[in-house]
Formats: sequence, C-alpha cells, structure tokens
Amino acid sequence: MSMIPGPDEVLFVPLGGTGEIGMNLNVYGHDGAWLIVDCGVTFGDPAYPGVDVMMADPTFIEEQRDDLSGMLVTHAHEDHVGAVAHLWPRLRCPVYATPFTMAVLRRKLEEVGLAGKVPVEEIPMSGDISVGPFDLTLVTLTHSIPEPNGVIVKTAAGTIFHTGDWKIDPEPLVGDTTDEAALRAVGEAGVLAMIGDSTNATVDGESGSEADVRESLQALVGDFDNRVVFACFASNIARVQSIAEVAHAHGRAVGLVGRSLWRMTEAARSTGYLRDLPPFVREEEVMQLPRDKVVMICTGSQGEPRAALSRIARDDHPNVSFDPDDVVIFSSRIIPGNEVPIGRLQNHLTAMGVRVITERDHFVHVSGHPARDELRQMYQWVRPQIAVPVHGEPQHLRAHAELARECQVPHAPLLSNGDVLRLHSKGPEICGQVQFGRLALDGRDLIRLDDGNLRARNHMLWNGSATLTVVVDRKGRVVSEPQLSAPGLLGDTDDDYALMDDIVDDVLDSLSSAKDSERRDDDILFERLRRTVRRSFRSRRGKNPATDVHLVRLEN
Repeated sequence: MSMIPGPDEVLFVPLGGTGEIGMNLNVYGHDGAWLIVDCGVTFGDPAYPGVDVMMADPTFIEEQRDDLSGMLVTHAHEDHVGAVAHLWPRLRCPVYATPFTMAVLRRKLEEVGLAGKVPVEEIPMSGDISVGPFDLTLVTLTHSIPEPNGVIVKTAAGTIFHTGDWKIDPEPLVGDTTDEAALRAVGEAGVLAMIGDSTNATVDGESGSEADVRESLQALVGDFDNRVVFACFASNIARVQSIAEVAHAHGRAVGLVGRSLWRMTEAARSTGYLRDLPPFVREEEVMQLPRDKVVMICTGSQGEPRAALSRIARDDHPNVSFDPDDVVIFSSRIIPGNEVPIGRLQNHLTAMGVRVITERDHFVHVSGHPARDELRQMYQWVRPQIAVPVHGEPQHLRAHAELARECQVPHAPLLSNGDVLRLHSKGPEICGQVQFGRLALDGRDLIRLDDGNLRARNHMLWNGSATLTVVVDRKGRVVSEPQLSAPGLLGDTDDDYALMDDIVDDVLDSLSSAKDSERRDDDILFERLRRTVRRSFRSRRGKNPATDVHLVRLEN
C-alpha cells in the first residue's frame, strides 16, 4: 500500500505499542517522506512454543522504503530497540541514537552480522538533527535506563512532541534530571500534538525516585547475613548502581549472572556510566565467595525460562546455585502478561527454601513511567492541541485520554495499531488503516504468526504427534506389522501398548477394506491411513495428533 503524506499534514501510524505494552514501532509521515521512531520487541506468547520474542510487522513502512528518511531510537530498552537488528534488512534506512543507546545497538548489530553495514549516526544528548523534512530536537528526560529522550519533531505542518518512555525523577542517580526548560520552551512555541506514554495512566500520584529505592535497599540488605540476590532489568543501570553501592557499603562484592547484564554494564562503562564502581565478579567465580560477602544480580525478573534466575531455580545453571535461606529480591515490576511465569518462578524458589521478597513485601522498586500527577505536569509544560495516548493497553490509553481532556487538551483520540491519524491544526482525524500484526523470531527466522509451521507446532503442543510406518507390496498388501510411534501420547504402560495394538488393528482393517485401486495409489493410501490413525486416537483418547505416514512400497 503506497501512501504519500502531504506538506500540510503530519500522519502518525503506530504499527506496534498502541493497545499493548511493548513492541513499539511508530511512523510519522510528512511532505512525501517517512520517519520511524523506535523499533522494539515484546515477549513471546506461550501459545507459540519456541518463540522467545515478537515484533511488529513492518510491511506498511517497508512498502514506503524509497521515501523512508530514517529511524530514531529514543532509548535502549528492548521494547524500543530490540527489533532494529532484525527488521533493518527490510527497511535499510539510517539509524540515529544517543551514545548509550548506540553502544547497545552496535552490540546487537554485531551479533547478527550487520556491524559496519547499517548507517548509524550518534546524536549528543539534547542534540539536533534534520532527517528529510523532519527537524528533530532531543529532550533529556528521566526513565529506568540511561539517556531516555523525548523528541521534538518540527515540520512545516506543526510541531509534534514524542515523549518516548519517561517519568519525572528529581534524583535519577544516573544521568541528568528532566529538562524542564526545554519542555516549557517547546510548549510556549506551540505544540500541535503530544504522542505520549500511557503505561501508568491509571496510577494516582507520582512514580517515585530511584534515590528513595537506594535508601530502602540499604536498610533491607543490612538485615541479612546470607547470600542476597537481586532480580532486576539488565537495562536499569541506575538500579544496578544502587545495588552495587548498597552491597559495597555492607562489605559485599557484586556478581553479575546473565549475559544481558554484562552487555548492558559494558555498554554503560564505555559511555561514561558505572565507572566509579569496582569491577563486577563473574558468575564462574561468584560461588567461591562467602555467602555473607556477596550480592548477586541476576537476569530473569519476568520469569523468562532461559534467563539466569529460572535456570538456577531449575538447578540447570552451570555455575550458580542457591542454598536454603538465601534471599532473592525482585527489584522490578511485573510486565502485564508475565504474571504466570513470574509466579511459577517465585514458587520454585520458595520450594527450594529461598526467601522471596517482592514489591508487595518491601519498597524495592519504582516504576520508570509517569503516574497521573506527572502526566498533569507534562501537560502543563507542553500544552498540546492534541494528545495521542500510546504505549499502553486499552485501559491505559482511555485513562490517559480522559486525563488529557481534564488538562484542557481539546482533542485526545484513541488509536489502535495500524490506524492512520492525520494531525492538523483543524484537529485530528483517523483517515485509514494499514497492514499491521506481529512477526515471531523463530530461531533465526522471522515468520508471521499465521505461518503453517507455527500452527503445526501449536497443534502438536496440545494434541501430540503420531507417525505410522507401513510396508506394502506393489498391490498394496501389508508385508510386515505396521509400526506406530506417538511420543507424549503412547508410553510404556500396559494400557498404552493395548491402545497401540488397537490403532494398528484399525489400520489393518482400513487396508483390508480399501479397493484395489486405492491400495495401488500412494497418495490415496497415504491419506486413508493418516485419517484412520487420527480417527482412532480421537475416538479412543480424545486427541487429534498431527499425523504422518511413512508408506514404503516394495516393487519386487
């Protein structure tokens, strides 16, 4: 679908991250050109086994690639930067980011063999850059990662302020505080629309400060004389620094367990952060330290099965194990949709005799997103004509829109992924919809969620699979006993052996009742036997396994 934005309008098209949390991919169109802001991933879905992450379907903007001026990444969280390395080959545009985000991105590009192939440009904090007809100015904000940026998008049709992820933290501990002066200045100059974070739009008050968390953790760690383990987001460099400083204050070394933690902290040190901390202990050495002299930081706060904490809980980690009475502190929030795996992980740890502490038990975390008082403050500074809630589920978007209207914003449209919103001084208008959806990273391949292999795998997850091997002569008469294999459906119990015999008998009956012409035709015979096995499983066990038939025909 080709679409040419006019010189008197700005088009906003969310392809991911609107109506959901994660997988942000936003597109702006103006005067014949397009700009992408952020390109992230979201967690896999249990309904799609083997899929770890998903990302937005970029088909629409890929079709506009000749007019795609560039991509700006606001910060280094996975739901904003994690898909760049996977989708760039389909987009092939310049990529812009500030130093820390660029350091993270370069490592991702190296991992997929794109180092040196992607045109990247580093922008300084509060820097300016022109990308096609878009004049961009970065605004320093605070969030749960270094260098979060809002983006002032100036066009001939009006100024847009894209907030990215943000909060108002008076003491972020890592990085500068929110650039209030820049926000007031853009508001005074006039803002057509603000595209804004809605994650905590249902939460009253303020999100809280990282400095307060550090003070609370200082007191908490002092209560324990066993091994203390923190689960937090690897990207939350301020939290990593807080944990490290608290540990050192209590005479403890700090070990990092999980590759993403090492990648993030190395990117932080290379761009000027964490340099005042002693070196971290590697996971191969951390178990050699006395339990009362170490604090570990582990990946896996969201219950990810392949992350360090889940592997330790399963006794599947090559270097690290826990002892009874160790303490695991979940210093993170629960991302919606992850409640079940997190609960399962915490139950596993508790069953091991580990003490689990969460934000329900102690003040161990503050959100990186604005609560309602912070949203009100932002609207007082920016004063847009149009508020466009993004980055949230439908309940968050609606709460944000209602709050914006309370703040005297004239227009607050509610969007879904794929909507085309025309931003104009006369007001916003949803003027169309484009293709959107999700792609799954299946191993190293990107596939659509309606891909046949994913459907087949999902079917096998619930119904199992069966393979029948039948050897027949050229007339279709059975030469030897058919062999049936059905892992997960047929085991080694007497009942299973009896069921196998019954299904094989059904196969033999089906063969004997087939016409001579059917027995001579491989395709017809294959399908007849496949259906027989499925019907037999369905009638006898209530399952419809994915069934394959190895039909061997002897011509002698």
